[in-house]
Amino acid sequence: MAGLLRTITREPGRPRLTWYGDDGERVELSGAVLENWVNKVTNLLVEEFDVGPGTHVALDLPVHWRTVIWALGAWRTGATTILIDTEGTHGADIVNGHGTVKADVVITTTPDAWAGRADDVVAVALPALARAFDGDLPPGAVDAAAAVMTYGDQIGWVPPVDPSAVAIGSLTEVLHRDLLRRTTPGRPGRRSLVSAGRPAEEVLREVMGAWKDEGSIVLTTITDPHALARLSAAERVTP
Repeated sequence: MAGLLRTITREPGRPRLTWYGDDGERVELSGAVLENWVNKVTNLLVEEFDVGPGTHVALDLPVHWRTVIWALGAWRTGATTILIDTEGTHGADIVNGHGTVKADVVITTTPDAWAGRADDVVAVALPALARAFDGDLPPGAVDAAAAVMTYGDQIGWVPPVDPSAVAIGSLTEVLHRDLLRRTTPGRPGRRSLVSAGRPAEEVLREVMGAWKDEGSIVLTTITDPHALARLSAAERVTP
């Protein structure tokens, strides 16, 4: 993961991730800004929760630019991510409801659903300009909107990543050494349009594949064909 971050910062000012939401929100992250976000999230996970190899981090988030940041940060620590595609079901019911997987740290937009089910909960507000989580927080939950920006822009101490450890805990586990090998390949330098309306693991594979080939991505929840055509033209998406 450290190598992927070096790749996307070779041209630090170049856009690497552009987000379009259904609500009209547009967020653009250059390689340098993207790395900065990942570094802050990584530092929070390590310093606040001692996350590292053997830690299970549940990402109970919709596919979103923030989901990409939290996944990269968790992998940078060497942790195992549990990517939750709930389809209307609370992630807490899927992960800890039947004791199949124990999540040590939960990153979620619905912290109330995890009350009493996880020891460490991070509440994520999705809007780019959010400065606090808009809702009630369970006792002990960390408000990511307020907390992330207090952590360092540069990576502090992180535990060594075990290449043989599980990076994605799912029906078909993915090891850390295979994270970039299993990405969806793209053309070098291509600007790719990535639909958010798919499982998180698929989206993350495509995003990392584009970056591995020194490309950039436009990630969107928009599904209307005409709107997508206009977006592709405006963002100069590679055909």
